[in-house]
Amino acid sequence: MIMERNECSTEDVAGDGSGSSAAGSPEMDRNPSPPPEEDEPKAGEEVDAIGETVYSKHWLFSTLTRLIQMVSDKEGEQGDASVLLTEELEEDLCKVWDMAMDEDVSVFLQEFKAADILLGVIAKSRNPRLTEICVGILGNMACFLETCISLSQNSDLGAVLLLLLGDNDPPTILETCSVTCTCGFLRLLLTCVSQPAVAHLWLDRIQQQPAVCSSFCFIMSSSTNVDLLVKVGELVDKLFDEDEELMRSWVSVPSENDLNKDAQQDIASSLLEAATQLRSESPEGLEVYLHSIQLLTTVQEGMQALVGGCGHAVWAFLCKVVCEDLCQPDDPPLILQEQKALLVPALAVLSALHSGLHADISAELIGSVLRILHFYAEYRQSRTGGNSESEEKDAQLEALVETTAEFLSVVLMEIPEDLFSSFVKEGHLTEKNCVSAVSALLPQHSSVVQHLVILLSEVEPKLADMIKKDFLV
Repeated sequence: MIMERNECSTEDVAGDGSGSSAAGSPEMDRNPSPPPEEDEPKAGEEVDAIGETVYSKHWLFSTLTRLIQMVSDKEGEQGDASVLLTEELEEDLCKVWDMAMDEDVSVFLQEFKAADILLGVIAKSRNPRLTEICVGILGNMACFLETCISLSQNSDLGAVLLLLLGDNDPPTILETCSVTCTCGFLRLLLTCVSQPAVAHLWLDRIQQQPAVCSSFCFIMSSSTNVDLLVKVGELVDKLFDEDEELMRSWVSVPSENDLNKDAQQDIASSLLEAATQLRSESPEGLEVYLHSIQLLTTVQEGMQALVGGCGHAVWAFLCKVVCEDLCQPDDPPLILQEQKALLVPALAVLSALHSGLHADISAELIGSVLRILHFYAEYRQSRTGGNSESEEKDAQLEALVETTAEFLSVVLMEIPEDLFSSFVKEGHLTEKNCVSAVSALLPQHSSVVQHLVILLSEVEPKLADMIKKDFLV
């Protein structure tokens, strides 16, 4: 179904060496071939060079002119045949793709109205590879502030891009574009939304194109391609993070006449589907989706969508992730540093859902929560050597401990006495992890610690006395 990006060979264009460095610029979308070079400069090259680079203006003009001519010739032919991209032109366009990683080249392309040329090709082309290359060039151009602003102010570009992403028939985007091409569209949009100077333009456009949500939901719930799922997840997460009203509109309970009804009801379950797919494939991608689900829990509409929809499925999935994948008994305490980005949103969502779903708490989940706090205590001890003043603060790790302690405080206040008794007798609550838990709970949750001491007095009176004595409870 999907065509992957092919490598292009390189040929000399002009100059000696490479263009100005892209170091420090936003992440680039790079075609495998390196920028073209020559061993010796040619006469008159200084005049022909683009900015401070050694790339040739004449060669670039020639390549774009051939592109325009090819599309124009095909447009005049009968039938709806796809544009046949010759091997030579494909290689040259791949060089332009690479060259666009240089800011001087990107600015020159924009001044030459290359964005309008590429946009015209995208709108007319039925060749996935050609569309992919054109979107890739635009994506690299958008990595620089000046060209990103210019591209974003192009209303035609915004209209075409969102029209393709928000097709009324969501499968169309995957049928007419390759995976890498679709990823290119998403990356281009994410790059622009991530630029504060123009983010509002794109957010307004997306608000006015509700079918975009439907397309995203389709990809998240049906695709198995890791790269595509990660790119969609990054974009959805960024949209939710930047525009709470957009997030609310995508998860609000719609009216019977709402054209976006199915998409709005499906956004939470679509996020879950993608997260499930990425669980064993991409920890980084899973982190993005867990954060998106966490953002849903921060608004009333999001909680309603979860509690009234796939909330129990989300709860079950996160319990598996926390209890089976993360922070296992044979792991070193240092594992918290590697897994904190996953644990923070997972436990935050579990904590939020617990109050809405009244879900049963398993012994395994309580054990994982206690283990996290115990690992944190051991990790902190190893880092400071007993001197708390020498410890460097880790904001994300501190957030993990705070979230975990908050969740544990709720669980301990609600746990039935018989379940707590069996939990202790089965060895899930030991002296070490109990001390670690109490240390994390105090002083904010002192009433919870008092309740814990009462529960322990019935099962492990010695441990209860020790807690009272050592922590002055």
